[in-house]
Amino acid sequence: MTHSTTNGNGAPHAGLANPSAVETALTSRRSVRAFLPRPVERSLVERILTVAARAPSGTNMQPWKVYVLTGAVRERVSQALLVAHDAPEGTYRAEYRYYPVAFFEPYLARRRKIGWDLYGLVGIKRGEKDKMHRQHGRNFVFFDAPVGMIFTIDRRLERGSWLDHGMFLQAVMTAARGHGLDTCPQAAFAPFHQVLREILPIGENESVVCGMSLGYADPDAPENRLETERAPLEDFSAFLGWS
Repeated sequence: MTHSTTNGNGAPHAGLANPSAVETALTSRRSVRAFLPRPVERSLVERILTVAARAPSGTNMQPWKVYVLTGAVRERVSQALLVAHDAPEGTYRAEYRYYPVAFFEPYLARRRKIGWDLYGLVGIKRGEKDKMHRQHGRNFVFFDAPVGMIFTIDRRLERGSWLDHGMFLQAVMTAARGHGLDTCPQAAFAPFHQVLREILPIGENESVVCGMSLGYADPDAPENRLETERAPLEDFSAFLGWS
């Protein structure tokens, strides 16, 4: 059964017959770090991106661009990034700062927990920096996903457009879940924009926002058993004026 609401012009909007399907897509989304080699049809990726492009943006500017990689191009990008990943620290830098210079609570504890939970699943102990480095390098092979994506934004735009870009990313991941696919959004690509520019036709005014792996999760990979926690509603919300 559906219900109706109205938009700003008074025209009716039909409610969803099965709103739980949307909730399932949202709550089942997770960052998958090991994928099956099973290919993904181009038409399906095109469908996901077309649907995701309905994400809202200020004055409908749609400030997103995506390079969708597979096959030999994806392999070429991965090989170049793995070489860059082994360069001395500080050789490559992102055009924007994703994390604060110094972490503080409650964010520090959350960050540490997911890091050690992941390392524990893949058998990495404290102090094993070489293993940590190799695990981080898995980002650059898109965790073996058949499809890799690189997202960019025009660097002349302001912070509001970056917020809009984030809504597009969320829409991509949610739409993918609706089709039984999994994803992993990856800020790890941002520092290597110079490497990516040597291979991909990234425009002069484009900043690399992040990468994303897309494919079918490997159900047997230990890292895919990672279950992240979320803060309870009362920690991040305030209901005012409710009776």
